[in-house]
Amino acid sequence: MLKVVKFGGSSLADADQFRKVADIVKSESSRRYVVASAPGKRNSRDEKVTDLLLQTYKLAKDKKDIDEIFERICERYRDIIKGLGLDYSLEDEFANIKMAILHRAGRNYVASRGEYLNSRILAKFLGFTFVDAEDCVFFDEKGELDAEKTNAEIKNILSVCEYAVIPGFYGINTEGSIRTFSRGGSDITGSLVAAAVGADIYENWTDVSGMLMADPRIVDSPLPIPEITYRELRELSYMGASVLHEDAVFPVRKAGIPINIRNTNSPADPGTMIVSKAGTSIVDTVITGVAGKKGITAIHVEKDMMNSEVGFGRRVLEVLENHGVAFEHLPSGIDTMSVLVTSKAIEECKGAITAEMVKTVNPDSITLVENLALIAVVGRGMVNTEGTAARVFTALAKEKINIRMIDQGSSEINIIVAVEEKEYEKTINTIYREFVK
Repeated sequence: MLKVVKFGGSSLADADQFRKVADIVKSESSRRYVVASAPGKRNSRDEKVTDLLLQTYKLAKDKKDIDEIFERICERYRDIIKGLGLDYSLEDEFANIKMAILHRAGRNYVASRGEYLNSRILAKFLGFTFVDAEDCVFFDEKGELDAEKTNAEIKNILSVCEYAVIPGFYGINTEGSIRTFSRGGSDITGSLVAAAVGADIYENWTDVSGMLMADPRIVDSPLPIPEITYRELRELSYMGASVLHEDAVFPVRKAGIPINIRNTNSPADPGTMIVSKAGTSIVDTVITGVAGKKGITAIHVEKDMMNSEVGFGRRVLEVLENHGVAFEHLPSGIDTMSVLVTSKAIEECKGAITAEMVKTVNPDSITLVENLALIAVVGRGMVNTEGTAARVFTALAKEKINIRMIDQGSSEINIIVAVEEKEYEKTINTIYREFVK
C-alpha cells in the first residue's frame, strides 16, 4: 500500500496542527509522500501567509516599506518552529526571500514562498527528505502544465526517496522562473505526485470530514457522502459543491486512483471516497447530493419551423462565441431554443448579443429571463430507481416552487432545474428533505 497525502493550510496553520499532521503521517508507514500548503488562518481574525506575502509584493511594487508585514510572516514560522521544539532556523531563507521581494521578484515567486517554507519545516519535523517542487513540476512556454515531463521527473526523483515532503502550488517555467497554479494549487500537486508514483490512494486532508450532500449554509446538518464517483463529482463540482477543483482530480482520475477526503482535526472519521466506479449503485438516499448556483440568465429564442432550418442552433451559439460567452445549458423544443448563460458573462453585452441574434437567425421573438438559479440533483442511484424525477417535481409543486426549466442528462445521473433566484435556498432544502428523511 502506497499513499500520497496532501495537507491544506488549516491543517498546517500552527505548531499544534503540525503535530496532528505528524501523528497522521506516522500512524501508517504507507503515507510516504506528503504535499504541504502554506499556513492558513489560525482563527477567523487571522490572515493566511500567502495573503501576507502578496501584500509585501504589492508594497514593494509601489515602492513602500514591507518590513512590518514581512516580520509578521517570519514570526509565523518562528512560532511554528519554536512550538515544535525544533533546532532549526529559516533566517537565511527569510533574508533571501526579503531581498528578492525588494528587488522586484515576480508575483508567482512571492506567492509560492509560503508553501516552500512550510514544507521545509514539515520535512525537518517528520525526518523526511525535502523535494522542491521547482525541481519536478514543469510548465511549458504557454504557461500550461507540462504533464509528461512533470510525471517523469517526479517519478525519477521520488524513486530514490522513501519518504519526502513536496511543497504544493508551484513549479518552474521554461525560463527558469517560479510559476504557480491558478487555483487549487496544492491539490493539483498532490494529484500529480499520486499519479506519478502510482499511489493506491491519494488522501486529501482538510478541515472537513469529506463532502456533504448539500451546502451546510443552506441545509441544516446535511449528511456526509461516504462514496462518490468521479462522474457524480463532476456534476456536483460544476455547481460549485466540490472541495476539489477539476484540475486537481484529472491526474488521479486518469490513473484510476481513488481520492479520500479526510479531516485533520477528526482523523478517525472515514471521510469521503472519490472513486472511478462505485462498489454499488444502490444508495440509501437514492441521490448522492444536491447543489446549485445563482446568477443565471435564460435567452429564449422562438421561430416557427426552427427544427427544419439547418444550422439554426449553430448560428445562435456562434453569436455567443463572438462575444466570448460560454453557455451553461441548452434545452430546446421544436420551435423554441433556450440558452442558459451566467448573468455576469453577458452583463456588458446582452444588448449587442440580442441585436446580433435578430440579424443572424431572424427569430419570431427573443426574450431574456434574468435572476434564475440552477439546481442539480445528482446520484448514480437514480438510474435504477423509478420515479426519482416525479419525486423532485412533486416535492417542489407542494411548496409552490415554479420550475422554469428542466434538463435531465443522457447519463441519467442528474436532473437540473432552473428556478427563480429568490426560491434558491427553498428549492435545495425541499429536494434534500424529500430524499433524506
